[in-house]
Amino acid sequence: MSAFSIEKAQWGTHDMFVLRDAKHGRCARVARRGANLVSFEQTIDGVTYELIDGYRDAEELVRCPSSRSSIMAPFANRIADAHYTFDGKSYDMQPGVDAQRGIRHGFVRTVDFDVASQHVDADSVQITFITSVIRPGVFPGYPFAIDLAVTYTLDAQGLSLAVSMRNIGDTAAPCFFGWHPYFRFDGDLDTWELQVPAKQLVRTSDELIPLPGVDAFQSLDQAPEALDFRKVKPIGETKIDHAYADLVHDDDGRVRTRLRDPASGLRVSMWQEHGVVLVFTADTVSRDVRRAVALEPMESMSNAFNRPDCADAIRLEAGAERVFRCGVEIDRT
Repeated sequence: MSAFSIEKAQWGTHDMFVLRDAKHGRCARVARRGANLVSFEQTIDGVTYELIDGYRDAEELVRCPSSRSSIMAPFANRIADAHYTFDGKSYDMQPGVDAQRGIRHGFVRTVDFDVASQHVDADSVQITFITSVIRPGVFPGYPFAIDLAVTYTLDAQGLSLAVSMRNIGDTAAPCFFGWHPYFRFDGDLDTWELQVPAKQLVRTSDELIPLPGVDAFQSLDQAPEALDFRKVKPIGETKIDHAYADLVHDDDGRVRTRLRDPASGLRVSMWQEHGVVLVFTADTVSRDVRRAVALEPMESMSNAFNRPDCADAIRLEAGAERVFRCGVEIDRT
């Protein structure tokens, strides 16, 4: 009998899928709304630890406060002034809005995905969510057609995501993926230990838009020491809401941003294959301030639609598909 299983449940009016790994004591709960990871539990010696600071109830799943565990597509984080230019054409994602302009985190946080497939075998459990909601005329300023598929796999290594974006339109489209999970432990965030394997800090304006051109990138050798986490150290009182670039890969080709609780010895390693990672200590969220740390893997940086240095990374030709992979490993040290 396989240690892996999947079952369907209800969370209010929303469908929930519960992925279990009985051998390693892990359980992931994913809602069809937003293909959102609501919970990820690890049980050790009879004690269950909740490692994701997700939505507390179905009502929050609808409102999406602080974008907890949000799938961000076809763009991640911010687009400055909700304007961008692609292939010589300018687009306004908030037509008719003159004040407090700004758009972030893509279009699918409140979308009910369809379930394309489920699979269980001796080594893993897997579920794939799909949506074709991104179509011309549906979202202002985005006249492109993108099919999106999000596959969650729970196996001995942990929980992984493979996100596919396919351009089914007739022209090239700008798009890139990001994920917005908040990780938590019990106890004081200031004591948690962080390691970010990067060579550069992304510098931003007061509105958290990366500075133009090369001014956006600051070597960590010259960056504020408090924001340099190349070596493991406690977060302390540092407030972080920064992306890190020029990521350093481990021998297996993955980049691992690590967060550890010294009290329990639990460590989560958020991995990705490329891109940038944004770290946020949740100092400005609407609830539970500074009770979790967001580790956000992204294909490209915030405001990438407006950056010539990101043009190749976000361009998806007609008929082409691009897949971004990331995930979470758990250990105890």
